[in-house]
Amino acid sequence: MIGKARFLLAETGQNIWRNIALTLASILVAAVSLTLFGTSQLVARGVENATQRWEGGIEFVVFMKADAEQSQLDAIEALLEESRGEEINDWDFVSKEETFNEFIEFFAGDEELLDTISVETMPPSFRIQPTDPDAGAVAALGGTFESKPGVRTVVFATEVIREIQTNAEKISQVMLWVGVLLLVASAIVILTTLSIAISSRRNEIEIMKLVGASNWFIRIPFMIEGLLQGVIGALLALPFLAFARQYVIEDFSESDRLRLLEGFRVTDSEFLFISLTAIAIGTAVATVGSILAVSRYLDV
Repeated sequence: MIGKARFLLAETGQNIWRNIALTLASILVAAVSLTLFGTSQLVARGVENATQRWEGGIEFVVFMKADAEQSQLDAIEALLEESRGEEINDWDFVSKEETFNEFIEFFAGDEELLDTISVETMPPSFRIQPTDPDAGAVAALGGTFESKPGVRTVVFATEVIREIQTNAEKISQVMLWVGVLLLVASAIVILTTLSIAISSRRNEIEIMKLVGASNWFIRIPFMIEGLLQGVIGALLALPFLAFARQYVIEDFSESDRLRLLEGFRVTDSEFLFISLTAIAIGTAVATVGSILAVSRYLDV
């Protein structure tokens, strides 16, 4: 059994070495395609997390100071209730505890940052849905809260957040489709690489058949070769996805000029899911390419 395993690995290694240029090409195509696919998913998740607070028609958020007194919170709440039905359709109060939990979710994995915050340092806020979504009306309404005691800042969504959502969706879709096309190209390159490997070893395959080698014993080295190309390509994509997460996605969240994108982050669990998905897709594409190659070009 061990002898057979060694033989299969040796055969696989010979196949790879004989077609090293095509093998590297297929690995690089797989890596690039999966990087584009994964990045498109990172962007989509980042935008979804960043815009979560704006769901349900919320147009602006009144952030209170962390040390705002209860009387100041009550005053803002009373003002909101007075305007309900006329200028304000609905509103929600987000407590320090809720803000803290959101912060923990958005910045999961950044232990250095999380060590510096606590529930008491979190600002409570009011998320407000005006009756009139017009940008001018929203700005005027939000402006009435800016000078109130205990208010830290007012952040508006208006057209900006909608433009960010629309553009991010377009970018994500383009990257996704380019990634899909490159995945198809990757499968074709793997198929081509294996067909050349099979052709170059035609005489050896005939001899193996004559001495009684089973069909699957002949096929397995070629299938392992194709599988390795897809898996290695997927693994090579992971560092690039980590780079995109750290230096592209999270840089938006940390920009002082992009307050609307606070929370534009991808959690550790989301990143792990996207990474595993990329590996699974790379493996699946390589498997399909390998099966097509051995079934079409390997007559055993």
